[in-house]
Amino acid sequence: MSHLRFLVATLKPHGIQFLVKQDVARKVFLQRQRYVSSGATEPFLSGSNSNYVEEMYYTWLENPKSVHKSWDLFFRNANAGAPPGQAYQTHLPDLSKSRALLFQSHGLAKTPGKAEKLVEDHLAVQSLIRAYQIRGHHVAQLDPLGILDADLDSFVPSDLITTIDKLGLYGLHESDLDKVFRLPIITFIGGDETALSLREIIKRLENTYCQHIGLEFMFINDVEQCQWIRQKFETPGVMKFTNEEKRTLLARLVRSMRFEDFLARKWSSEKRFGLEGCEVMIPALKTIIDKSSEMGVEYVIMGMPHRGRLNVLANVIRKELEQIFCQFDPKLEAADEGSGDVKYHLGMYHERINRATNKNITLSLVANPSHLEAVNPVVQGKTKAEQFYRGDTEGKKVMSILLHGDAAFAGQGVVYETFHLSDLPSYTTNGTIHVVVNNQIGFTTDPRMARSSPYPTDVARVVNAPIFHVNADDPEAVMYVCNVAVEWRNTFNKDVVVDLVCYRRRGHNEMDEPMFTQPLMYKQIHKQVPVLKKYADKLIADGTVTLQEFEEEIAKYDKICEEAYTRSKDKKILHIKHWLDSPWPGFFNLNGEPKSMTCPPTGIPEDMLNHIGNGASSVPLEGFKIHGGLSRILKGRLEMTKNRVVDWALGEYMAFGSLLKEGIHVRLSGQDVERGTFSHRHHVLHDQEVDKRTCVPMNHLWEQQAPYTVCNSSLSEYGVLGFELGFAMASPNALVCWEAQFGDFHNTAQCIIDQFISSGQAKWVRHNGIVLLLPHGMEGMGPEHSSARPERFLQMSNDDSDAYPEFSADFEVSQLYECNWIVVNCSTPANYFHVLRRQILLPFRKPLIIFTPKSLLRHPEAKSSFDEMVSGTSFRRVIPEDGAAAHAPNEVKRVIFCTGKVYYDLIKERKNQDLEKQVAITRLEQISPFPFDLVKEELEKYPGADLVWCQEEHKNIGYYDYVKPRFRTIVNHTRPIWYETYFRVFFASRV
Repeated sequence: MSHLRFLVATLKPHGIQFLVKQDVARKVFLQRQRYVSSGATEPFLSGSNSNYVEEMYYTWLENPKSVHKSWDLFFRNANAGAPPGQAYQTHLPDLSKSRALLFQSHGLAKTPGKAEKLVEDHLAVQSLIRAYQIRGHHVAQLDPLGILDADLDSFVPSDLITTIDKLGLYGLHESDLDKVFRLPIITFIGGDETALSLREIIKRLENTYCQHIGLEFMFINDVEQCQWIRQKFETPGVMKFTNEEKRTLLARLVRSMRFEDFLARKWSSEKRFGLEGCEVMIPALKTIIDKSSEMGVEYVIMGMPHRGRLNVLANVIRKELEQIFCQFDPKLEAADEGSGDVKYHLGMYHERINRATNKNITLSLVANPSHLEAVNPVVQGKTKAEQFYRGDTEGKKVMSILLHGDAAFAGQGVVYETFHLSDLPSYTTNGTIHVVVNNQIGFTTDPRMARSSPYPTDVARVVNAPIFHVNADDPEAVMYVCNVAVEWRNTFNKDVVVDLVCYRRRGHNEMDEPMFTQPLMYKQIHKQVPVLKKYADKLIADGTVTLQEFEEEIAKYDKICEEAYTRSKDKKILHIKHWLDSPWPGFFNLNGEPKSMTCPPTGIPEDMLNHIGNGASSVPLEGFKIHGGLSRILKGRLEMTKNRVVDWALGEYMAFGSLLKEGIHVRLSGQDVERGTFSHRHHVLHDQEVDKRTCVPMNHLWEQQAPYTVCNSSLSEYGVLGFELGFAMASPNALVCWEAQFGDFHNTAQCIIDQFISSGQAKWVRHNGIVLLLPHGMEGMGPEHSSARPERFLQMSNDDSDAYPEFSADFEVSQLYECNWIVVNCSTPANYFHVLRRQILLPFRKPLIIFTPKSLLRHPEAKSSFDEMVSGTSFRRVIPEDGAAAHAPNEVKRVIFCTGKVYYDLIKERKNQDLEKQVAITRLEQISPFPFDLVKEELEKYPGADLVWCQEEHKNIGYYDYVKPRFRTIVNHTRPIWYETYFRVFFASRV
């Protein structure tokens, strides 16, 4: 066993480089020039494998039989002195001489007993160092209040030297404290020194891992990344700041704290969700932005909950203070359409010069509802879009910062969903910096009742994001951690978490009494010295600033606030558009209105239809082997093109392809959208003989075309729909579509639909053209996979069922402009084609909800002629009866109104019963906003007929409750409209 322990001493402190192949490791070893392994490196002992090998080796040391015999052979041979390139061989030359030479090189040849003890002690010291790196954060002094553990485990790891007697765990004693030990290459605590006394080793480890910074990173399975973090925090003297940097930090703390004090003095009874207790967040964010700007970032997109939002708007985004202060005036009237929102939900967009770097920086704070973490995927989508349009494939110009509360970060599932988008090719933003304002309380709920994990940040471990916990009452430690976080993102393009362990000086809001539920915590908080005073006293004591300079800085900012307050009294009108988080320069006129109220025809020339049809029927890459079944599908598309007809999939292809030619980026995202849930789309072809070789024919339609992005998403609705909504925010010149695998799955994204899509324009004057494709149809698949719940979307539509509109030449477009979203259920591929194109050709943007079919994808009757799609044609909001009943309207006894797929069932049954002259069937393609003008024409055409609304869905769901009052308004309540299902509509006694 002594030889095994000697192997540890040689493998780990002196020869581990043969286990590691990463560049950073090589550089570190060369810089420190400890030992050089003469053996060739094993190909499997590289990168992320090295941690595994290390653990395997420790397991083998304890019990050689506990590992596979191949590992036993490898370690025994390596122990015997075999070079790493030969250690796996069964028969080796006599290596006893090599081992003797190795002992002799350490001066131990004549004293094997002492040599073994020395080796064991070095092994123990290495284990001790590793213990601090893994578990030091458990005893770090993170809580500013000093009454709680930042983690809920609340135990002291037994392998940390918190008392002298714990040295015995490692076989060491107090007498060993002044012995000098050679440092292993997995630590940087020595700086330029290669050996330190045990006492100094423990001291430096405690200074690194057990003070005001707690580091969680050893779970990362990449050696290079772990070494990088160790070097950033272990190297002696790294956390030093110049006097100028300290003065800047103090000035930023002054602004952060005095802003909150000013609001508290002026509006003591107003809710504002202040930042008191975590004022360091403002200089932390400014440090992140400064460092990012220094590294080339031009655009920072931020998302955050309401706590501290006003302070961020004022001191980070630099919103005019008078614009913020006037929000507290209850008499302020909104100049824009919509309801507006409370001040601590609003967003902002601002371009300015970064004073630290003298570079232009654009900052966007995305508006967020009270659903604390809902904004996370929205920010990521907007960030991805801005990177996409700039060609910023590595995230060097555009980045995102997400702020979180501790309870929400641990408790809300969208956090996990968003993290799992972080490394997916079509969703990655190349690293996000997460800042957690860890109040150690959620509203009134104790953390011990709010989460099962030790830290609120443990969710980040699933994507190997390092987590830096830091005591928020140590501003310099916070600034250092923020600088490292930016460098991490810039180096590795991965997420990182900064956990600001702080407290909440007031209740959940300023009117709330926290002593009801947290009496002991708030007794301590009431005694707590504010961080500004602590830091100012420290700088005054060491001579960095004088008391007079500090007081002048306070007076200077107080004066700025007072002057802005005076100006704010002159403001009587609130312009919500001044708080817009995603402006579209040049799309609207200077007043933010559409440049026209017309929409051109959405048809395209027939030669373009033929070109796209041929492209959809071919494979543009040479030697690309496709599936035999797919070959039949492509031949079918070619045949349809020759016959001048399209089915549903080809109609969609025509819409997308034509928009690409016009320079419009098209993005289609969702679960299994590349093939399509129902195997109808096939926009991504897979080579049947070459793994991972794919082809997207739509990106080969034209020489000069916009790119087409089609991407299968993770199995998430909430996160992915939020992401696509954010992507659509960035530019009006893109068609961004999210398709649910089945329509009813949108209910797990209901928060995004309710809080952002349906109401975003009313609250935040934010236009958005997101398209939701929701497969819908009651086709025998059971309670799920059937209804996309159209009644929910219609219930949230804002048109008035009792208001009879005035019809004008631009009624169709004006009605679309006034609505909050558009809801359609197309019955023909041509109409689907037109509504997709209309979404881009409109002079404004509205969300579009499309209930897409399932059985109609292959229904022989559900095809459209090119004649319905060529130049001059447009979307048909209503498709009236055009058969025998339309030619003799006075003979019609019943008019059936319907929408979508049920139309084909109705015409088949009408024909079977020979009722084509007595029953007229009219389709509503656009349900909301309701096509009053066209429905009125249909009702007047058949004055003596019964009116029936037919749908597959039960009476309490579907469309009936929405359409009924609108029909009644058109006829001034003189004619009823009956509800019938498909099964009864031709048999009821009223026929």
